[in-house]
Amino acid sequence: MNTLSYIWIAVALLTYVSLQFVTAPFGRHTHEKWGTSISNKWGWFIMELPSLMIMCYFFYTAIQGTDSYVWILFLLWIVHYFNRTIVYPLRIKTTPKKMPLLIVCSAIFFNVVNAGLNGNFLAEAAAGDMYTASWLSSTHFLMGLPIFLLGMWINWKSDDILIQLRKGGDTGYHIPRGFLFEFVSSPNLLGEIIEWIGFAVMAWNLPALSFAVWTLANLVPRAMRHHRWYLENFRAYPIKRKALIPYLI
Repeated sequence: MNTLSYIWIAVALLTYVSLQFVTAPFGRHTHEKWGTSISNKWGWFIMELPSLMIMCYFFYTAIQGTDSYVWILFLLWIVHYFNRTIVYPLRIKTTPKKMPLLIVCSAIFFNVVNAGLNGNFLAEAAAGDMYTASWLSSTHFLMGLPIFLLGMWINWKSDDILIQLRKGGDTGYHIPRGFLFEFVSSPNLLGEIIEWIGFAVMAWNLPALSFAVWTLANLVPRAMRHHRWYLENFRAYPIKRKALIPYLI
């Protein structure tokens, strides 16, 4: 398991390097050159579903006949991915927009490996002494849980602001304002980064760390591209607004 996690981290670092030269075709960056596309809503549902289903499976098998508190980690993961798989696609107002099938397939691969690594580790840990009652008073849990919940709140609130920018049949892009959008262009991505860093601190295992590294590797370049896109497409875009971290980058 450790070897696979180290390999997974190495792949994440290589992905980060590649994303300095290639713009992942999400949303505003989608282009016909990426080949066959499907509905944006269905794309989100299909590519995120494996992470939800795999973790539900491991959750069901892990909690049988154990008093481990590992269920907390499973539940937090499932809540996040239920929102991302079911709630988010139903709420976004992007009916005519498309997502490249290549992105959907690559995301499915990522979610299968990522959820498999994390779910398998947590299921095995349920039989051990890693997540017993004493874990609830550990520094890892007491620090990681509020960080995770803070990130989730930032992510959900920011997503809601972006969704509400589109009224009626509008599918265009607008300058988001309010909340952390006054400071950064992508607080939704910042929230997700904070979320999985909190999870890694709370879980304190290598697969969880690998997920945090992957989140940074994927979302930092995307946030930088989003910021650049806003500056290039909106003359009135707030010049003092940063890409991802208030006052820094």
